[in-house]
Amino acid sequence: MDLNSFDLEELFLAAIKSEIDSNKLYIKMSKKTKNGLLKDKLKFLALEEEKHREYIEEIYLNHYPENKIIIPKKSPVPLPEINMSEDLPLSKLLKEAMNAENIASDFYKSLADRFEEGTKLFNTLVYFSDMEKGHYKLLEMEKESMERFEEGDVYWPMVHAGP
Repeated sequence: MDLNSFDLEELFLAAIKSEIDSNKLYIKMSKKTKNGLLKDKLKFLALEEEKHREYIEEIYLNHYPENKIIIPKKSPVPLPEINMSEDLPLSKLLKEAMNAENIASDFYKSLADRFEEGTKLFNTLVYFSDMEKGHYKLLEMEKESMERFEEGDVYWPMVHAGP
């Protein structure tokens, strides 16, 4: 992802907005599912996004101590906006979330390249990129399972619970 046309402040604010939006999405998705294990995974992802937001806010305030964090209504960086309509099947939301995680991974990797390799900030942003890839994989597995259940109109509340 080419971020050269954006200044650092815009990128930090875009990252904060993205983490807020992702957190809201995962909370909404967790309320939409009856599957207890999936609900827990989505709550976990929401918490991960919250932690990312807090860290990016800390970075922002370290770089711009005189500024107040003002989240833009629309991200200046081309990050995906997720359709959170009530009638969208959970598998479609999972697919949109996967796309967002994939792009977030690229975003953090590109943002890391703005800093000196080996520094704490560089390493943390690369780590965030890797975490977003992990989120993608988790969502991918759940989406594939969800699609199988939606195709057969099957739902078992305790399917993951075991004996």
